[in-house]
Amino acid sequence: MHHDREHCVRAVRSKDARFDGWFFTAVLTTRIYCRPSCPVVPPKPENMTFYPSAAACQQAGFRACKRCRPDTSPGSPEWNARADLVARAMRLIADGVVDREGVPGLAARLGYSTRQVERQLLAELGAGPLALARAQRAQTARLLIETTALPMAEIAFAAGFASVRAFNDTVREVFALSPSELRARAPKSGAGTPGVVTLRLPFRAPLNPSNLFGHLAATAVPGVEEWRDGAYRRTLRLPYGHGIAALAPRPDHIACRLTLSDLRDLTVAISRCRRLLDLDADPVAVDGHLRTDPSLAPLVDRAPGRRVPRTVDEAEFAVRAVLGQQVSTAAARTHAARLVTAHGKPLDDPEGGLTHLFPSPEALAGVDPETLAMPRTRRTTFTTLVRELADGGLHLGVEADWAEARARLLALPGFGPWTVDVIAMRALGDPDAFLPTDLGIRRAAKELGLPATPAALTARAQMWRPWRSYAVQYLWATDSHPINFLPA
Repeated sequence: MHHDREHCVRAVRSKDARFDGWFFTAVLTTRIYCRPSCPVVPPKPENMTFYPSAAACQQAGFRACKRCRPDTSPGSPEWNARADLVARAMRLIADGVVDREGVPGLAARLGYSTRQVERQLLAELGAGPLALARAQRAQTARLLIETTALPMAEIAFAAGFASVRAFNDTVREVFALSPSELRARAPKSGAGTPGVVTLRLPFRAPLNPSNLFGHLAATAVPGVEEWRDGAYRRTLRLPYGHGIAALAPRPDHIACRLTLSDLRDLTVAISRCRRLLDLDADPVAVDGHLRTDPSLAPLVDRAPGRRVPRTVDEAEFAVRAVLGQQVSTAAARTHAARLVTAHGKPLDDPEGGLTHLFPSPEALAGVDPETLAMPRTRRTTFTTLVRELADGGLHLGVEADWAEARARLLALPGFGPWTVDVIAMRALGDPDAFLPTDLGIRRAAKELGLPATPAALTARAQMWRPWRSYAVQYLWATDSHPINFLPA
């Protein structure tokens, strides 16, 4: 979008927050870059230039605006709506892979050479993987500086910097303030609890929290997830340790409280919480497209801004999808809770009732199938899935190639279109997954006068592409029991 100068100028002049994260405005006279909705008086058009990422702005010598804080704008919705190399790379960078494994590790996960990855990112984003990761480290550092009382040296390493000097230099370059000056400008607060970070997760309006938090609360696995004091809480398995996230909806943001055993996991935890709640979506574009169908338009108008509830752990969700085949939501939660108690890793939660991390595929690979209270065919499905996940034969993480993952899932015993599409929608993040055999979808279709058979409904749904996953959310909302589990 940053190449469409006329469109960008109009967005800046109207201070349109819908485009925050889509592009960044750099001002040639002040050497400052902003989000489109920056509250200051817009510069003259001839003094504006546009970049596709904060990293590209920083690499070109611009510093972040102190008013609109462009480094904290929602992420571009492109990276969660696409499955190509650049989108997969951006999801991995957001998940902290470059900081942990370097650019060679990023390239290896994508199945390309380092040179190919760098060339593609530079061409589309104006910055390579190191610059993109550096911009992310700067944002993490700013959060820790402003929300904790940690010493600066600890913040430097928690944010992923190799040295305190690199931390100081980056903060000064990006924000035109030293770390101590940033802390002095932040609102005063108490010392806080060690390992606890409180922050606000931005999103593009509108956001309808009912389907997000209602679904997560209704399907919560005891010990791993809970709804408490107006917040969805769950445990997180992270690269350096574990954590607990508490997420509560607010009118203009999601209140997020992260309790981490290792603060180096902060960036990853934020990324996974945003992905769980689909916060980088562009609801105006999605809803505008779905409204073109007269059958869906009233549903969208009644409660716009529905998101797709996703997951913080793709392997966990795949396992839970299998546990949910052919049973009720309550039975699926019961099956999952038994696995958690028997094979999950215990942890302490002083603030609530969370007790375990969901078992890893490696832990579940050792489960005796005879101990599973499910039909023999589904036991085979379960054991085959966890073995594939544990052995690395099946990849469902943010780096996954959606088409390849679908094909591998369909090749497993007991995996039919419903299970594959629900995993594609909730775990892979495919915005165009569709569930024509789902009981809730079929009930909604009947109520709305849409075709009744799965084949005919799929044909009608072609006009909803590429946002069929969002159409599913609107259709489910018409049913009094929106969470239904059908055969694989």
